Amino acid sequence: MKKLSYLLLIALVVTACNEDVKLNFETQHIETSADAEIAINYPKAIGTKAVAEKINQKIEHSIANEMNMAETTEHNMSLKDAVSEFDKEYKSFKNDFQDTSQKWEVKVDGKVLYESAEVISISLKSYIDTGGAHGNSRLTYLNFNPETGALLDEDDIISNPSEFKAVAEKAFKEQTKPENADETIEDFFFGEDFQMPSNIGFSKEGLILLYNNYEIAAYTQGATKIVLPYNTVKGLLHINP
Repeated sequence: MKKLSYLLLIALVVTACNEDVKLNFETQHIETSADAEIAINYPKAIGTKAVAEKINQKIEHSIANEMNMAETTEHNMSLKDAVSEFDKEYKSFKNDFQDTSQKWEVKVDGKVLYESAEVISISLKSYIDTGGAHGNSRLTYLNFNPETGALLDEDDIISNPSEFKAVAEKAFKEQTKPENADETIEDFFFGEDFQMPSNIGFSKEGLILLYNNYEIAAYTQGATKIVLPYNTVKGLLHINP
């Protein structure tokens, strides 16, 4: 009897492990303009519950931290709380500066950038304006394991960092446009050699390396996007796009 129970337990575990993970995405929309103007569109995973919840939590936390006015990153703030807190901060600002006509604004547009058996890549394009000379635009890529919902970092994506960096630097030099003929790669990286970005995404065209405003060069040059066709990084990735 014990042997039979043990065999049944093994069978149940194997069956659970072999269940197909099913995921789809639908657009979630949050909008309010009574105080601060807030418009947020982002993809929400639906399907296999445990996997979808992991993905949704990371997406919502990423958006919440874009809106976070505190000095430190909030790891557990919900998107609902972030919207409420941003609105609260704006009301406090209006109380302190009653003569100002400045309106605070948040815009976030998210989408599924790329989806395959080995990776789901989400892009979040945000614009935050809390006064000053101009608002701040930012693009963030989040890459997920479709089977587990785990957020992938650079080490999960790149298998040969040194060779990959050499390919990336070559592509950077080919695809960027210096402001003048004397500009060197060190001018982009504030006197340093080529540096990898913190933002990597997947697309149909290839792997994207994204440097946001202020990360390299001057603000006026905007974000810098480098695309590496998949054939140029073949054998250098853990993931087969």
